Amino acid sequence: MISFESDYNNGCHEAILRRLVETNDDRATGYGLDDYCAAARDKVRQACGKPEADVYFLVGGTQTNATVIDAMLQSYQGVLSVETGHINVHESGAIEFGGHKVLALPSHDGRMDAGELNQWLHDFYADPTFDHMVFPGMVYITFATEMGTIYTRAQLQAISDTCRKYDLPLFIDGARLGYGLMAEGCDITLEQLADMCDVFYLGGTKCGAYCGEAVVFPRNNAPAHFFTIIKQHGALMAKGRLLGIQFDVLMQDDLYFKIARHAVRQAMRLREAFVARGYEMYSDSPTNQQFVLLDQETIKRLAEDFVFEQWFPVGDKMNCRFVTSWATRTEDVDALISAL
Repeated sequence: MISFESDYNNGCHEAILRRLVETNDDRATGYGLDDYCAAARDKVRQACGKPEADVYFLVGGTQTNATVIDAMLQSYQGVLSVETGHINVHESGAIEFGGHKVLALPSHDGRMDAGELNQWLHDFYADPTFDHMVFPGMVYITFATEMGTIYTRAQLQAISDTCRKYDLPLFIDGARLGYGLMAEGCDITLEQLADMCDVFYLGGTKCGAYCGEAVVFPRNNAPAHFFTIIKQHGALMAKGRLLGIQFDVLMQDDLYFKIARHAVRQAMRLREAFVARGYEMYSDSPTNQQFVLLDQETIKRLAEDFVFEQWFPVGDKMNCRFVTSWATRTEDVDALISAL
């Protein structure tokens, strides 16, 4: 079976594996206070163009979202997200479990509209009974989105400006950030993204690492005692070196972006094949996630040799997701194209 199920089915990039073996017998201080994590933080800061940034390594995406959001919100505040946002649909209520409501806005192929965000905030504060409601405390978006789409620089800037207008922090979930930044037509650099938000993370789990996410507060603006809050949420790894070594390797010589670019190229080959053969795409995704509408006969036939996800029905067809990754081989894509 050839898998297009997700971008975290494989272990880790071979360069990371080699480095983990090379350093296995080294003794290092725990909890991310080691030299490997220090070196990785410096590389992340350099890549973002933010020498003053606070950088923390957490174990996974759900823990990262729950920890960051809980740390930045007051008890009476919620977080604004689109309906399809990861925290709203695919994190088992982790944000609500932490005591904060997800305030859902309409999704436009996974994206948030700055005008609708502004209108929602205007209407909230225009309501004289807003003291009885869950206050908006921050804005959460994903890059790339759950539908594989990305924001233009103008769209992201408009959201950022609206957040500044209402004094709300903007949090960018970067679980698939590498794939988004390497997408054809992306006009946003990592430095620009760091300028437009208050916190984001470089996803490692879905982009070459065994596990781990690098959380970045770009202006030395981490919440007080964030380290302790990470531990409270079970997101602090005692052997923090494991995360530091991985990001140190990923940030070396732009490996993170090179392997993301490879995944995007393979995904575009798939997309072109689907379109050329008359299949209807669900979203206009330029990233490593491709969504295509398939009938049950085609699904049954492809499922004999390939693993992929069925998300939800659209009319008499099923919206199916095919995901490439840093580990996707050219011959695997060739095989699927041939099967189509």
